[in-house]
Amino acid sequence: MSKSIKFLAAAGLLAAVAACTSGQTEEEYIVVEPEPISVEPTYTGKYK
Repeated sequence: MSKSIKFLAAAGLLAAVAACTSGQTEEEYIVVEPEPISVEPTYTGKYK
């Protein structure tokens, strides 16, 4: 019984350490360039 408790404790500790170290990742910065502003076409008549 004592060996199984030690094994479970060691497995839990290992899982906790693995969870803590995998969460430390670098953040990615994404730069989005704005699209150029276009001028809307003006109304010049129906058939022009």
